[in-house]
Amino acid sequence: VQLVESGGGLVQAGGSLRLSCAASGRTFNIYTMAWFRQAPGKEREFVAAIIWSTSTTLYADSVKGRFTISRDNAKNTVYLQMSSLKPEDTAVYYCAAKERGLSTLQYTYNYWGQGTQVTVSS
Repeated sequence: VQLVESGGGLVQAGGSLRLSCAASGRTFNIYTMAWFRQAPGKEREFVAAIIWSTSTTLYADSVKGRFTISRDNAKNTVYLQMSSLKPEDTAVYYCAAKERGLSTLQYTYNYWGQGTQVTVSS
């Protein structure tokens, strides 16, 4: 499975941005897709996840109510719609996929994208 993120960029605080993650390869193995992020000097953290077949979602408390994860089965793509962005949302955002279960734990994810930079200016 290969994952390619896109949609990152520079946005002002309070603005919105939509990230995309296109999956290719053995996508039938994917059960859950997720977004993680890593800010400078910090550990990578969970942002949101979605079960591919049921659209069941899970969010970190820090983004709940501001971010929405969704998927398009026909395009094998997962999205992260980010609204009311804050400077503390600045990070490299990574797409990840796993073959079983729904989890916030990064070590349980089998596949990772290269990341896309999101910068929120104050």
